Amino acid sequence: MESIRNIFRIGNGPSSSHTMAPRRASTIFLERNLHAASFTVTLYGSLAATGKGHMTDVAILDVLQKHAPTTIVWNPEVYLPFHPNGMKFEALNAQGDVTDQWVVYSVGGGSLGSETYKEEGTGSIYGMSTIREIKDWCEKTGHSYWEYVEMCEGPEIWDYLREVWQTMCSAIERGVITEGILPGGLGIRRKASDYLIRAQGYSLNVQSRGKVYAYALAVSEENACGGKIVTAPTCGSCGILPSVLYHLKLTREFNDSRILRSLATAGLFGNVVKTNASVSGAEVGCQGEVGVACAMAAAAANQLFGGTPAQIEYAAEMGLEHHLGLTCDPVCGLVQIPCIERNAFAAARALDANTFSTFSDGRHRVSFDQVVEVMRQTGHDLPSLYKETSTGGLAKQYDE
Repeated sequence: MESIRNIFRIGNGPSSSHTMAPRRASTIFLERNLHAASFTVTLYGSLAATGKGHMTDVAILDVLQKHAPTTIVWNPEVYLPFHPNGMKFEALNAQGDVTDQWVVYSVGGGSLGSETYKEEGTGSIYGMSTIREIKDWCEKTGHSYWEYVEMCEGPEIWDYLREVWQTMCSAIERGVITEGILPGGLGIRRKASDYLIRAQGYSLNVQSRGKVYAYALAVSEENACGGKIVTAPTCGSCGILPSVLYHLKLTREFNDSRILRSLATAGLFGNVVKTNASVSGAEVGCQGEVGVACAMAAAAANQLFGGTPAQIEYAAEMGLEHHLGLTCDPVCGLVQIPCIERNAFAAARALDANTFSTFSDGRHRVSFDQVVEVMRQTGHDLPSLYKETSTGGLAKQYDE
């Protein structure tokens, strides 16, 4: 497994697959073609189908157009074999001849890859790649999941996770005071500020849930506006983990050291899914984004409350299991409907999974790893119209 730094990428929204990764790919291609007279970029499959709503063209042009004229070709009907999010970069000379070409894929969570290309820093640093192996090791040695992360990543991971946590908090704190209309043309007003204010008028139980909603909405709305957020594991699901941890820090007064350890555990569970299945909505649907984020948040919360390795695994298993089959069908290709509300609901589900697991001894029949495999199979069985193409489901119903 790779570093959890690739689960927690700091950057600007609205989409890790459709915005962050294409921007980075453009930068890489530009650096090796600084003398090109022009560029052509062809987008395939899901990248082409929902690229305009996800601002894929804006991200690419923001990098390449400053240096040379750039043409973007949209090819939503063609799916390249490696991944649904394919893109081909071409550099041309003054005579219009192609001097360099690069086919690369946005494989989920902001990562790039292909049959021949692996990003720097994406090599394996973990000796184990399933939660069963890691849980058995924890129970045998007495260590925790976060200690396994530290053992594999080194102590420097804490500085990075501290920056991740600060970025998450800043996104919430900006989001809960900002009002107005989200960009994209749907006319959706930001709700986080209203939800936080309204929560104050309810009893403690409802107030608590309302604040969790507000924090999740805040981050998701910041993402929809292209604000600075952290993938967890994607931009489309970036509000779930921060809202749960921020709420628990304020209400239970957990110190930052414990929060960072819970982030490490969350990253480990997300990493296992990314390694053995996918966190790409274009590949497995929203179960790989919101479902995985819910599992990560449930694991983090359970660790904060002193859960055993088995209880933490159970909380994560429920977080993912109860999102199986969730489709990715964004209206108008925007990370707004149903994405933003899903973040708020999944944050609440993560807290419920934590509570349910805490009442148990951690023993259960279906393991987290088994659910990951089911999610992978389910995602591959879903038709492409339900995997970030905006050609079916809610997206189609809204158009009609």
